[in-house]
Amino acid sequence: MFVSGRSVADVRADLERDDLWLLRYLNTSVDPASRTVEVSALRLLSRLATFRDGLGCALALDGLVPPAPTGASRPSRGLSSLLPAAGPVPDGLSAAVGRAFAEPDPQRPRRTQAIVVVHRGRIVAERYADGLTADTPLAGWSMTKSVTGALSGILVGEGRLALDVRLPMPEWQSMGDPRAAITLDHLLRMSSGLRFDEGMASPRSDIMQMLFATGDASGFAVRQPLAGAPGSTWQYSSGTTNVIARIIRHALQDDDAYWRFPREALFDRIGMTSATMETDATGTFVGSSFMYATARDWARFGLLYLTDGVVGDERVLPDGWVKYTTTPAPSDPAGRYGAHVWLDVPDEYAGSGCRLPAGTFHAAGHEAQFVTIVPSQDVVIVRLGRTRWPDVWDQCAFVHEVLASLATH
Repeated sequence: MFVSGRSVADVRADLERDDLWLLRYLNTSVDPASRTVEVSALRLLSRLATFRDGLGCALALDGLVPPAPTGASRPSRGLSSLLPAAGPVPDGLSAAVGRAFAEPDPQRPRRTQAIVVVHRGRIVAERYADGLTADTPLAGWSMTKSVTGALSGILVGEGRLALDVRLPMPEWQSMGDPRAAITLDHLLRMSSGLRFDEGMASPRSDIMQMLFATGDASGFAVRQPLAGAPGSTWQYSSGTTNVIARIIRHALQDDDAYWRFPREALFDRIGMTSATMETDATGTFVGSSFMYATARDWARFGLLYLTDGVVGDERVLPDGWVKYTTTPAPSDPAGRYGAHVWLDVPDEYAGSGCRLPAGTFHAAGHEAQFVTIVPSQDVVIVRLGRTRWPDVWDQCAFVHEVLASLATH
């Protein structure tokens, strides 16, 4: 409601269906004046979320009141300047986008919300689900990880963070604590060794507890013990990214500067006028999962990586950062993950498998959110949705179909 500007009815209709139909039985109270939402179940469990200008929404948990700094910069409501190409959409591309919105199995819907295809710096195809527009910020879920990776890269370029230096995390400084060996490089490559249960089927899993049951998401992740030596094994972990979010906060040493940092260091510089990163109740960004942006602005993030971190005449990401980001993590035996980007489509959205052009990489998120970057074809493809059954969306096949249609145009 408060971040995307959608109505209560639209939001509830969007959430309370498919396998989440039980949500319709929760009691929901929306207070537009205080910009809060309270949800309760059987008067036994309740959650209160509060909206803050520039910082989106946060759950008030563990007796913590989410900060609402007056200095946090607000996103613009205007459309970004990414422009459509002149002329009609090629028939093949139009058909591919149309099929992305089709529902071949109404019992297990795809619920595609937005598609934007950018070729040679121009939008060549764009479509939205009913009720959504090019001006509607939508959740990126774990695509936020790639944004957190970009923010850490900017600080590395400024010399305020280093990849291979041990991290001064207070919880890891006890004599003999093996976690003290963890570096930023380990975290970015999902090789920290920290134990973390990423499974979302159980409300007791680490990720569900971290995102929805604790006021200090990064603290929850930092306190996890090692399951293996740092750098020795690869494990995808949202907790790992939230450790990075805390490291960025420590590096900046000023909370107001930290809360402004995503906008000033990244979003405003590349034209992501709609983007909002959200915090936990302590004020630390939930860098693993909680960010909204329009489909066009997610495309702008992809273009930043397509152009090697340079926008116009300005270098936003340090020289060599995109190459580092897209180099396979040494501890990933399959070579499918780099430094907070996917080098292959994750298994749950890869269908029966297909070969995409060499060098293709992705920001990917829960419910089949994707920014796919294809450098060899000068293409960025954004797909946003509410896909509750992962196997009904085949990102590999969709990208292949889009590229094939562009090749014949």
